[in-house]
Parts: sequence; structure tokens; C-alpha cells
Amino acid sequence: MPKVLLTGFEPFGGEQTNPSWEAVELACERLSLPTTAVELPVSFADSALQLREAIATAQPDLVLCLGQAAGRAALTIERVALNLIDAPIPDNAQAQPIDEPVVAQGPAAYFAALPVKACVEASRAVGVPAAASLTAGTYVCNSTFYYLSHLIATEYPSLKGGFIHVPLSPKQGIDGGQATLDPSAVATALVAIVHTALRVDTDIASTGGQTH
Repeated sequence: MPKVLLTGFEPFGGEQTNPSWEAVELACERLSLPTTAVELPVSFADSALQLREAIATAQPDLVLCLGQAAGRAALTIERVALNLIDAPIPDNAQAQPIDEPVVAQGPAAYFAALPVKACVEASRAVGVPAAASLTAGTYVCNSTFYYLSHLIATEYPSLKGGFIHVPLSPKQGIDGGQATLDPSAVATALVAIVHTALRVDTDIASTGGQTH
């Protein structure tokens, strides 16, 4: 049986919750595959270390990292990880790197080791809005995505993996000013995405890709 590692993040930016971790916990309850869940810190340094440790311990066949993206209305599966940190706010360890690489001397970017568009379709097929995204930002989400991609490229060539951004949860968007998506719906999509990512090796040919 293939093994799966799912990660979400702790709350940050003054929030009391993070829907990425809520969705991961729910998805773990629903998946029939051996699944490990890890809550990563919103820290440039520590998230990388804990992700490396989790992969070494779990030895998964698939890694999906989730993060919160306020302002997005759909689940967005990231296509490109940039070797760039340009933090708009300090992380939870009060670090705020500006114009620094995620990995010194690493490539400028990596494409996700996932059938991104097939995963988008899998989410839509279970009624959850989704899109391919062409930017993961330059904060801890992108940093974690890049570090995962670098591990795949340099140490775990058979590993599939990528990053998914999720909207705010309804309890975060109570003022109605931003789009929200229930973590239970995200978990439903995540289960479908896991099975698709494990099954599909060649992505479908379709248009699509957002920059926000």
C-alpha cells in the first residue's frame, strides 16, 4: 500500500486557527491509506527541518503540503516553486528574510512533482472549486514547497509531491470581506487528490493557471 504524508501549518498572522491543518486532520480520518499528518511551524528554518525529518521517518510515496491563502476563493494546486524568500511579514519565529534563496545555489525554480491539472479536475469532480496556480508567493508556503521539491530532486527521485493553497475557513472570514471554504470540503478534495496523484503519472493536457 502506498504511504502518504500530509502537512498543514500552525496559525500565524494573529489568527487562532489555520484551515490547512484542519483539512489535513479531517482528510487523515477519511483516507484508507497509511497516512502521516504533520503540523509544520510557520518558520522558514524550522518548517524545512521538520519536513525533512517527517519524510525520513514516514518514507512516503506521496507528500502533499497545504497552506492558507487569504484572498483565494478556490483550492489552488501550485505548479511552480521559486528559490526566493521575500517575506512581507515576520514568520512565527520573528524572522523576516528579504531577497534570500530558499536553498543556496539551488535552481531558480522547480515544477511540482504532481499531475497538477489532473488533481484540479479530481477536486472539481467531487464538487470542490479548484484551479492550477502559477505562484505560491514568497512566504513560508513557497519556501516549504521549494524545499520539498529540492528534496525530491536531490534525495527522493521516486517521491511525488507538491503544495496546495486553501482559502480561509468560514470562521476566519466572519466579516464577509474575503472568500472562504469549509475545511471539510477541502478534506473531501484532498482525498480525491491523493488517489489521483498516486494513480496518474502523465498529466492531462488542458489550459488553466492563475497568478493570484
